[in-house]
Amino acid sequence: MKVCSPDWSNPPGEPHLEKENIHVWRASLDCEAAVLRRLETTLAPDEKSRAARFIFARDRNHFIAARGILRTLLGAYLQRSAADVGFLYGPQNKPAIHSGSAEPPIHFNLSHSHGLAIYAFAQRREVGIDLEMIQPAFAGEEIAERFFSSQELAELRSLPPQLRADGFFLCWTRKEAYMKARGTGMGIPLDSFDVSLSPGKPAELRSTDSDRWSMQSLQPAHGYAGAVVAEGKDWGLRLWDWRP
Repeated sequence: MKVCSPDWSNPPGEPHLEKENIHVWRASLDCEAAVLRRLETTLAPDEKSRAARFIFARDRNHFIAARGILRTLLGAYLQRSAADVGFLYGPQNKPAIHSGSAEPPIHFNLSHSHGLAIYAFAQRREVGIDLEMIQPAFAGEEIAERFFSSQELAELRSLPPQLRADGFFLCWTRKEAYMKARGTGMGIPLDSFDVSLSPGKPAELRSTDSDRWSMQSLQPAHGYAGAVVAEGKDWGLRLWDWRP
């Protein structure tokens, strides 16, 4: 498996998605009020209804920003208004573009954690992405015993104590990205496949269908772990920063 470059750069004026590349964007969800109002105007009625159900303003604003930025990016790729982008949802609530054809023009996935979001876009290949803030207090062995396979648990226990939180979240994001790429959510047993988790080593997927997928890790910001999984072995990554 390949290890991605940590470099993120400013995007071209009009992004063009090549079949051989997956585009990953990162964005802060802490937007200024004027930007947030503009993003909110792009949302569909059901998205505005979901936003209104959040109790805390910060959570509501992050939801609006996350969905508005997604629409803005998809609109740029599809060359249409962000408000005109329609979504369908799979059995595990994975969103897809409502294109009217069997094969959507762009596959995408998103994840956000503690005010930071990342988005993955691919042409004619399934893709999944996950992002987590590294929180040592959450990375306890009792949680790993519930959600990690026996091989992952053994690898985690083999790490020096100071690396275990990083290893925990490398494992967590890689497993989540794989499940999201497959569109199964929690429908697949978490101990039915393995991922590597040792910091500084390449990301590896060990599953019955591992020939179908490639996995790469990301470091979107200091203190965060991320991973992207996509179909095929013939793709690279382009890493872009989204700015209002």
